[in-house]
Amino acid sequence: MSFPSRNPSSLRRSTHQRSKNAKLSQRSSHRAKPSSQKKSRSLSTPEERKVILFNKPYDTLSQFTDSDGRQTLADFIPIKDIYAAGRLDRDSEGLMVLTNDGQLQAKLTQPQSKSPKTYWVQVEGAPKESDLERLRRGVTLKDGPTLPAIVEIIPEPQIWPRTPPVRFRAAIPTTWLSITIIEGRNRQVRRMTAHIGYPTLRLIRYSIGEITLGTLQPGEWQEISTF
Repeated sequence: MSFPSRNPSSLRRSTHQRSKNAKLSQRSSHRAKPSSQKKSRSLSTPEERKVILFNKPYDTLSQFTDSDGRQTLADFIPIKDIYAAGRLDRDSEGLMVLTNDGQLQAKLTQPQSKSPKTYWVQVEGAPKESDLERLRRGVTLKDGPTLPAIVEIIPEPQIWPRTPPVRFRAAIPTTWLSITIIEGRNRQVRRMTAHIGYPTLRLIRYSIGEITLGTLQPGEWQEISTF
C-alpha cells in the first residue's frame, strides 16, 4: 500500500532540502532552540495559527527538549512555540500534528472529540478474524475496557525501511493491520494487539481525522494553512 497524494503541498526535509511551493515559508533547517513547555493558547485569527504535520522517525521523542541528549522534535523542526497535539511513543513512527492553537490541540487529543486515529501495525503471527473481532468489540486492559476499534488486515504498505530494522523470528509470519481508534491511552495499540496474543513489531500512525501522512518521509514536515 502506497501513500495517497492527499497533501500536495511541499515537504520540509531535515537535510536542508528547500520547498518548491511558494505557500510554504522558506526557513533554514538549523536546530531550533528548545522551546518552553507552556501550553499553546487559543488563537482568534487564521493568520496567527500555525499547524505543522511531521513524520516522526523511530527513536525520536515527541517533545522539543531532553536532558539526556536523546533525539527530539527540535532536531527536525526549527519553529518556536508549537506543541504536539497528541504524542507518539519513542519506538513508534508516523504522523504528528503540532500547533500553537490550544483549541485545535484539545480537539485532536480529548477523547470526547472522537477524532479518529489510524495506525498501520505490523504484528507477529497471523491473527484470525475471530481475534480481530475481539478488538472490534473492545478488550479489557489493565486500565479498563477499550472502545470498539476498526480493524482490518492490509497488504504490507510500501513504506520506508525502519532504522534499526525490525527483528523477526524466521519461523513466525508477520501480518499488517490497519487499526483505527478514538482513544489515546499510553501504548494502547501495542497493548491491544498483545492482549489478543499478537505482539506489535512496528507501529506507524498514518492519519489523524482527515489528515494523512501523504508523501512525508521520516523527518520531513510541512506547514498547512487549513485543518
